[in-house]
Amino acid sequence: MAYDQENIFAKILRNEIPCDKVYEDEWALAFNDINPQAPVHTLVIPKGEYVSWDDFSAMATPDEVVGFVRAVGNVAQKLGLNEKGYRLLANIGTYGGQEVPHLHVHLFGGTHLGPMLAREHINKIDT
Repeated sequence: MAYDQENIFAKILRNEIPCDKVYEDEWALAFNDINPQAPVHTLVIPKGEYVSWDDFSAMATPDEVVGFVRAVGNVAQKLGLNEKGYRLLANIGTYGGQEVPHLHVHLFGGTHLGPMLAREHINKIDT
């Protein structure tokens, strides 16, 4: 999938759309989700033009990979989530539920988060 320069995260990175910024460094930007699913729901995005984790892991430089992974850890630390725990989620592709074609990691915390998947989805098979 080609990178769409008009996706909402690309526009946020270009400061065309505002965000509730939590963290920024040369590799990543983190901001609060506009439709939070937990008391803490922050998105962390790399500054490079990557559609998915597959794209990022194949094409990013080693410095970009290390910088992004460290940024995710820095955000969790900054939000005070390390002691009680948190969840990271990256939705990739249609089946994974990816809505914006720019790699992003959801960081959830601030409460007990329950099971990884809703029970009604566990036994479904999509053919």
